[in-house]
Amino acid sequence: MKLNWTMRVALGAGVLAAMGMLSATARSDDKAAATYKQKCASCHGPDGKGQTPAGKAMKVRSFADPDTQKMSDQELAGVIEKGKGKMPKYGASMKPDEIKDMVAYIRSLGKS
Repeated sequence: MKLNWTMRVALGAGVLAAMGMLSATARSDDKAAATYKQKCASCHGPDGKGQTPAGKAMKVRSFADPDTQKMSDQELAGVIEKGKGKMPKYGASMKPDEIKDMVAYIRSLGKS
């Protein structure tokens, strides 16, 4: 099947758009992972299980814990934004989209 010039350009643009969307998602995941490592891993652990000295001392629940898993994304975002117990609030230092990406990252750790 021969494609004329216009069809080739349209197909190429579609492929580039799809690649752009996929790379934007990957960048969000990478940024959330880096932020998690910087702000969260010292207590929650690199795997989200809370098995660090600080996490054990503060009785941090694993992200895989059923009580954590049944929290809505909005509830998790609220904890990140406003803090909870000894956990600091990050609403002033993280944008809403960054908090949303962090919730998705936390969810991924809970499935591991």
